[in-house]
Amino acid sequence: MERSVAPLPATAIERTADPDRLGFDSNRLERIDRHFARYVDSGKLAGWQIVVTRRGAVVHASTCGYRKREEQIPVEPDTLWRIYSMTKPITSVAAMMLWETGLFELTDEISRWLPEFADVRVYDKGSALRPYTVPATEPIRVWHLLTHTSGLTYGFMNNSVVDRLYRDEGYDLYPPENVNLPDACEVWARLPLLFDPGTAWGYSVATDVLGRLIEVVSGFSLDTFFDERILEPLGMTDTRWWVAGDDVERLAGLYSPHPIDGHATHADDLGRLALRKPALLSGGSGLISTAADYHRFSQMLLRGGELAGVRLLSPRTVRFMTRNHLPHGHDLGELSTGGFAETTLDGMGFGLGFAVVEDPIPSRVPSSVGEYYWGGMASTAFWVDPVEELTALLFTQLIPSSTYPLRSQLRQLVYSALIE
Repeated sequence: MERSVAPLPATAIERTADPDRLGFDSNRLERIDRHFARYVDSGKLAGWQIVVTRRGAVVHASTCGYRKREEQIPVEPDTLWRIYSMTKPITSVAAMMLWETGLFELTDEISRWLPEFADVRVYDKGSALRPYTVPATEPIRVWHLLTHTSGLTYGFMNNSVVDRLYRDEGYDLYPPENVNLPDACEVWARLPLLFDPGTAWGYSVATDVLGRLIEVVSGFSLDTFFDERILEPLGMTDTRWWVAGDDVERLAGLYSPHPIDGHATHADDLGRLALRKPALLSGGSGLISTAADYHRFSQMLLRGGELAGVRLLSPRTVRFMTRNHLPHGHDLGELSTGGFAETTLDGMGFGLGFAVVEDPIPSRVPSSVGEYYWGGMASTAFWVDPVEELTALLFTQLIPSSTYPLRSQLRQLVYSALIE
């Protein structure tokens, strides 16, 4: 039986229910704002927005500080945020929507649609100038892309010879200018893999390749598929690939910590990239969104693939996606190659597009087993807890996301306020 859902606003978001009637202690929820306000008061964050829901109702919605600190423009409920890797769950949902129609199987080799990946090789030894590679023992399959077990990597990892090879081709934090998604896939396919597919876990451009797979399989560009099949049906009218016109004033500034005092300092070069149409539609990191829009997306997941009469996925598919798909039931701590990721590793599995809590003890935060989540490079984050029927969203714009333990602290404060 599907649960009813509270009315959801289009561009702004506010509390819709008394938290005390939904199992929260409202006084304890207020600790969230007091705690995170200290980051703004100390200059470590310019501003933030937080949303907590239970059983489809918003029990806490707050903002603090400035979306553009230099101009003293405050965070408003309709602020636009660069969500970076929180694009990945949307791309994963898009892929599974196609999977549900029978257009591919998760075990299919991706070279069936992307022939450039037909004969991938794996780095074995040597330097970036003279790498020695061997043929992969396993082809890249669709499920490898969804679980980051493909052997692909990110250039910005700075963790291996293969990462260096990506950077040498111009793929660092951003791709080279004027390179589109098909061109990028051609480059990534001829670079060596970090490991044989299915043998380890490495955060990577895999979700960008998945976006290209969606384009080829569906016959639509990634932005068109997103708009027509996900964003418009869910009413996510503020989610887009770049910001233009009057909406520029709603876009939060992008910041990084000053190397001396740690104060949030404007990252102009990266921040202004959100103001132009991208040549490469990145299913791994390309979207800009609002709290209200991502709230709709998270509620769709919590409700088993449906929201307000619009069904994107079946409940069984959502449950399947949010189980641990890592080989032999291992956690990320056992399989990770050691590079950066938007998650802790021990006790965490990985599903089809989401990290999944297998054991909350190693992280020392009382999450529920089965909670799933992800975050973005600018310290944004979300999670869905099916056990407690709870979701939480955090938006700010500080890179890198490893600067402060914002995500674990939000979990700590939310769960300690849940008393039912």
